[in-house]
Amino acid sequence: MKLSKGQMGGRLLGLMVAGVALVTGGTALAELGQPAPWEYGLQGAASPVMESITYFHDWLLIVITVITLFVLGLLVTVVIKFNAKANPVPSRTTHNTLIEIIWTLGPVLILMAIVVPSFKLLFEELDLPKADLTIKATGKQWYWSYAYPDNGKFEFDSLLAQDKQPRLLGVDNEIVVPVDKVIRVQVTGADVIHSFAVPAFGIKIDAIPGRLNETWFKATKMGMFYGQCSELCGKNHAFMPIAVRVVSDQDFAAWVEVAKKKFASAPGNSFASAADVAQ
Repeated sequence: MKLSKGQMGGRLLGLMVAGVALVTGGTALAELGQPAPWEYGLQGAASPVMESITYFHDWLLIVITVITLFVLGLLVTVVIKFNAKANPVPSRTTHNTLIEIIWTLGPVLILMAIVVPSFKLLFEELDLPKADLTIKATGKQWYWSYAYPDNGKFEFDSLLAQDKQPRLLGVDNEIVVPVDKVIRVQVTGADVIHSFAVPAFGIKIDAIPGRLNETWFKATKMGMFYGQCSELCGKNHAFMPIAVRVVSDQDFAAWVEVAKKKFASAPGNSFASAADVAQ
């Protein structure tokens, strides 16, 4: 069955509309701070860095889509216009100066348009602003330990809680931070290489034994946000969740006081959680 140019154009347009619908649908399925069933887009942004990452991702997706459709159009044109039936006497042209200049300069200009915002994003991620709060995260086999050097230097462990939701993301003791504050996270490893990652905040950094790496985030929304150790650090790699509870300044101050007392009475344990504030 032969298709007219109008029919082919209509089908291509339909595919584009379907693609946009799929992308939009994936975004709609995203839940704040945690993965969702059938989700394939990015998690909702809860920090300025993640907002920049999302914007760059969406813009780059448009660039990639335009390039893909352009190449597809060229292929369709070649198949239709230059097949043996439509063009029985092939051209013997071997060079075209204009086309060679275009296909050389075109990719260079596209890469230049991509590299500028990508470098800007990298600087935003790596240039740490003045911190309001510092947290030290230490990756261990196979759990995380957190210290608050600015708030009494207490420390606690955070382990996977089988009885909590979301599945494989709930922990017995979550990180608690105030909203709209710059949080500096110092990350290291006690045994092997781990990785500290919270998608909603746009942070991911390796925890390497003997080295102190730093990252930062500024949570713009309150609630629970989940991450995971994203390196193959051992057999229980998949069971090192990261849970961050973002609260108001008043709730954070109250939690700090509860945590100081809990850890002062049992320094070897880690029983304080944000839920204690409500008790």
